[in-house]
Amino acid sequence: MSTITQVAAILKTTDKELERIGEKILAEERITAEEGLTLFEKGTLSYLGALANHVRERRHGNKTYFNRNFHIEPTNVCVFTCQFCSYSRLYAHRDEGWELSQQQMMDIVKGYDGKPVTEVHIVGGVHPKMNLEFFTELLGKIKTHRPDLHIKGFTAVELDYMFRKAKLTVEEGMKKLHAAGLDSMPGGGAEIFHPDVRNVICADKVDAEGWLKIHEAAHREGMHTNATMLYGHIETYAHRIDHMQRLRDLQDRTGGFNTFIPLKFRNKDNDMSHVTESSIIEDMKLYAVARLYMDNFPHLKAYWPMLGRQNAQLTLSFGVNDLDGTIDDTTKIYSMAGSEEQTPSLTTAQLVSLIKQVGREPVERDTLYNEIKNYKDVDLNAISQDPSLN
Repeated sequence: MSTITQVAAILKTTDKELERIGEKILAEERITAEEGLTLFEKGTLSYLGALANHVRERRHGNKTYFNRNFHIEPTNVCVFTCQFCSYSRLYAHRDEGWELSQQQMMDIVKGYDGKPVTEVHIVGGVHPKMNLEFFTELLGKIKTHRPDLHIKGFTAVELDYMFRKAKLTVEEGMKKLHAAGLDSMPGGGAEIFHPDVRNVICADKVDAEGWLKIHEAAHREGMHTNATMLYGHIETYAHRIDHMQRLRDLQDRTGGFNTFIPLKFRNKDNDMSHVTESSIIEDMKLYAVARLYMDNFPHLKAYWPMLGRQNAQLTLSFGVNDLDGTIDDTTKIYSMAGSEEQTPSLTTAQLVSLIKQVGREPVERDTLYNEIKNYKDVDLNAISQDPSLN
């Protein structure tokens, strides 16, 4: 029996519209926004999961990627007031937050000397005094100290503020940061693009057009970036599809996105604490539809600290093929919002074990998805006893 025949047998449904959409996906045809909305509204979890897993395995087999990285959060002081944020402190109350100096951040980098990490991830609040000059100097110091370390840094929200303050165009600002040592960008700050939602949850920061323009400029500069979507709050299914459509359109033009990362809204200690969080069923439906709709995104990532380890494992059956990384630090952005993992750090051995427990193939990658090591045939006991992996 062919793979398509096997999946078609799983996808039997009395709903002719769902059946037709499933046939398009099996034939590797792009689905429309209307069809994506139908999947959200009418697709059962088993139906969507079977389709998404088929697409995942068609593209990546059993491989599940991770990298060995660490985070630096320069500050949680911020000039913006996002309703969903449990992390930042307004500049007027900066004494309640933290601000790291360049030397303090370099000390963090040097703390990984001799360790086989491949990436440093730099994101934080938007601090008026941490401007473009401050960060270009920091990038230069990191590259001078450790040239092989890939620097993935700064959300479009941070960059929009830096560029405007420096009176540079987006293109000029990206060139300056790239030349200083910035290798790629994360996908934060996207939230939900539609203005009906954005004007409620994060009205004062860069809008959808500005976010997309910065990522397009990065792509034109030869850099890769990621894309996120904050889901499970006041948005509708239509808002999700609109968000994914805008990303899909940009990817058609540039091909510069590496991965799409849905981020689950958590309601602890923020101005949206009255909003009920999405259920695990809705979470898995979202990942599945994302894999089916974002057909030109090579990878779909689940950020395990936000979902929790067991739920992250579950996403691997709903289209996900990447679990981020070891995230070796004391990340606060999500733990302060009530994420499942209050100490989001795993050893390589733990992450490999997490992936193997659900029958997937752990593959260490670098930031750009070049494969470093396949752990498929590596004994877990041997991994746990290797000091470099713990």
